[in-house]
Amino acid sequence: MNDQHIPPKFIVVIGGSAGGLNALIELVQHFEKGKDAAYCIVLHLSRKGIGDFVVHRIKQVTSMECSLAADGDILEQDHIYVARPNQHMLVKDDKIKLGAGPEENRWRPSIDVLFRSAAVAYSSHCIGIILSGLLDDGTSGMWAIKRSGGKCIVQDPNQAEFPDMPLSVMNDMEVDHVAALSDMGVLIRKIIDGTSDIKTKVPEDVIAESKIAEKTAVGIDDVRNLGGIQSVYACPDCGGGLWDIQGDIIKRYRCHIGHAYTERDLVLKQAETAGATLWVALRMMEERKHLLRKLEVESKERGYSHMAAGNVEKQAELEGHITKLKEILTDLQNYDTA
Repeated sequence: MNDQHIPPKFIVVIGGSAGGLNALIELVQHFEKGKDAAYCIVLHLSRKGIGDFVVHRIKQVTSMECSLAADGDILEQDHIYVARPNQHMLVKDDKIKLGAGPEENRWRPSIDVLFRSAAVAYSSHCIGIILSGLLDDGTSGMWAIKRSGGKCIVQDPNQAEFPDMPLSVMNDMEVDHVAALSDMGVLIRKIIDGTSDIKTKVPEDVIAESKIAEKTAVGIDDVRNLGGIQSVYACPDCGGGLWDIQGDIIKRYRCHIGHAYTERDLVLKQAETAGATLWVALRMMEERKHLLRKLEVESKERGYSHMAAGNVEKQAELEGHITKLKEILTDLQNYDTA
């Protein structure tokens, strides 16, 4: 790379979750080289080694350069950057920036984080694509792209393995294109060829929220400055107060540490946190029952029948609580649909 490097004029940001890998592999086959664009991808894949696998799969179907994103990577034309598991990927000053900030919508990397940063960096020269996935991550980020003058494309939900994410974007905003994966390469070319060189001004609240994702933790003033209203809910990750973010296309909450959730994701995270707490309670009850059993045996050996009977009674009562707690935990599993 030389000192005269000229960054690409456009950026294409892509987000997918459940079913997104297969969709992505089909999509990249239709990318056209030489269109003065870089491509950044966030897939919700939790396993550490999966990023290398995604890069390997993409390289099998395209002649474009493809790599796992590294902090400080300078954006290159015709290069595909894949987000690393457990690290946010942002775009700033024509470079990739990786972050270890709080999860958004229970994920790091988050599609919304990438999309907002790309909207700030490229405004009307940003193209967002949402692929197959569950729930609604990516909707807020797409809205940021739309408000910043960029273009929004969603996979045809009739062809998506899991249509929740494309449908969420379509239901909450007016998208520019609903397309089959095979048509998206041509769409990208037409958008790039038909877009003015003059960039649109990015809204201040989009800039402010994108800056939050660059930090490991933020403060109350950062969230308040987004126009948030303090809600009655607590953050299920850190216990801090959640702020109702105003003016977004989708209902969202953010705590002053930086965790953020849509309403649907908040319901799921609350169930996960409640479940984790109840599992601890169940363990403690099982340990207490075991200890009561030990005391019962010792009382019998010493001839303290009355004390032994009392411990038997406590065990029976505790066993009833344990049974009820197990039923509650089983019910909570039904909330985990992500």
